[in-house]
Amino acid sequence: MQKIVAIGGGGLALSETLAIDREIVQLAERRRPRALFFPTASSDNPDYCKAFRLIYGDRLKCQCDVLLLKDAPTRAAMARSIRQADLIYVGGGNTLKMMRRWRHLGIDRLLVRAWQRGAVLSGVSAGANCWFQYGSSDSMKFYRPHDWRFIRVRGLGLLPAACCPHYHSEAREASFAEMIAKRGGVGVALDDHTALSVVGDRFRVLVSRSTGRAYRIARDADGVLQNPLTPESGWQSVTVLLR
Repeated sequence: MQKIVAIGGGGLALSETLAIDREIVQLAERRRPRALFFPTASSDNPDYCKAFRLIYGDRLKCQCDVLLLKDAPTRAAMARSIRQADLIYVGGGNTLKMMRRWRHLGIDRLLVRAWQRGAVLSGVSAGANCWFQYGSSDSMKFYRPHDWRFIRVRGLGLLPAACCPHYHSEAREASFAEMIAKRGGVGVALDDHTALSVVGDRFRVLVSRSTGRAYRIARDADGVLQNPLTPESGWQSVTVLLR
């Protein structure tokens, strides 16, 4: 069964998403799951890797590994790391740079295979965007810090929708509405401390703080509409989200 948990934002090192992280580990259905961290979007930031080992290793009792791609290992080594993982967590940062690197190295195809065999795919911000058809990204600020706007970055398309992390905290409401108005389809907007969990043909919203919110964004004859998705609704059919 395919499993994806996309988190809108929150500090991993500060345990801000710990309740969601626990759900991710439980979905792996192993006593001590093998957890593989991708810090690609942060340029393999060592502090981020340390935070992952602290939370997923020390706190959640996973067997942790990190796949560093700045100086890429062999394709066989990358494939082996991904193949052995029960859950994969993708960190935040520069979505555009990450997706380009993954496609250059063939990581995109390896992750699709991991999803097909039932590994839990998860992550925050850039690590949420990557599982969707495309995501709202602030990647241009890394290249033009004084003159940038939110852009659309193509993901792996495992979830046939668009994603917007940090929806309210980074004031992405208007830009994401414009993307949906232009492109059509369905968008999922996620606040910090909020996640969309998709298991097989069902989904639900997870929160690690009571202030977390998620929304379904879609275009119709009256414009772009925003409808709340609540944790209280529990598991629902994915068709409710994507129709």
